[in-house]
Amino acid sequence: MMENPYTLLFGVEPEQVISRLSQSSVIIDSFERDHPVQQVYMITGIRGCGKTVFMTEIANRLKKNDKWIVLELNPETDLLEGLASKLSSENSLAAIFKNANINLSLLGFGVEISGITPITNIETAITKMLEAIQKKGKRVLITIDEVSNTRNMRIFASAYQIFVRQKLPVFLLMTGLYENVQELQNEKSMTFLYRAPKVELRPLNLDSIAKSYVRTLSVDQRSGIKMAHLTKGYSFAFQVLGYFSWEVGGNYNAVLDDYRQYLEDYVYEKLWSELSKTDQTVAYAIARSSTGKVSDIMADLNMEKNYFSNYRSRLLKRGLLSGEPRGYLSFTLPMFAEFVISKCRDDF
Repeated sequence: MMENPYTLLFGVEPEQVISRLSQSSVIIDSFERDHPVQQVYMITGIRGCGKTVFMTEIANRLKKNDKWIVLELNPETDLLEGLASKLSSENSLAAIFKNANINLSLLGFGVEISGITPITNIETAITKMLEAIQKKGKRVLITIDEVSNTRNMRIFASAYQIFVRQKLPVFLLMTGLYENVQELQNEKSMTFLYRAPKVELRPLNLDSIAKSYVRTLSVDQRSGIKMAHLTKGYSFAFQVLGYFSWEVGGNYNAVLDDYRQYLEDYVYEKLWSELSKTDQTVAYAIARSSTGKVSDIMADLNMEKNYFSNYRSRLLKRGLLSGEPRGYLSFTLPMFAEFVISKCRDDF
């Protein structure tokens, strides 16, 4: 019996993936130019929108080219030490560093090179390694998942900025929630990150989702389309609905309660807890609006336009709302309006 091709786990590349070729190609084309315009991209979006899978897809495509050295760093550790360690442990680079007389023994990497003074500064060591890599026509891609404004991240970003100014062949992909990316970019010393392009992951293509369900679950086209609309293009929802439907032979109607409960327990409760009380009040007004018109929602809240606009903007930037068509608001997540109403019915 075939294994379930969908997954309930965050950050794991599932068998069934809806590719974002247009967005990933922009990044790859930019990185692979002879004279790259950008050497860093920030991938952001709502929790569960597929940021990690998207970054992994790009990393895997570049790995196929032996010109690229692809390294993943843990944001909870000393990132510079992690970079130096991973570079020095790459089998394809060991001979390059030895021939370049880079002695990293005092830093705990590699072997001592007789007659060569050991390097004692981690940034100097990385610079020397990147210079040696550059001479061999290779490039380094660093990926960091779920960044936030930590001391480790600030130290690393400051050093990375120097590497870029020195025109070293090092490239950076980072993922993060909107609020975490914004906080990091707003650091006074992180001006280069503020200018770095952000790739905001939008909903997946509904037609592609429908085709995936038809192909893997053996449902008819009409059912595939209905299932796709039930996900609203939300990447995690695509996986969850597919997973539960697979387990019952494609009968998605039989798993809708499980589908909704799983989204609420593993995503929506967390998203809700991160909203301020006023954010929640505005969300409740949107959820119970029969028209979705901004003017009607403001009237229901008895809020002035300028005041309301601040909270609308916050919810839009978090990826919870869609402002299309102009003058209307709706939630981007499936069954989120029902969740909000159930949370607020007794409180407002």
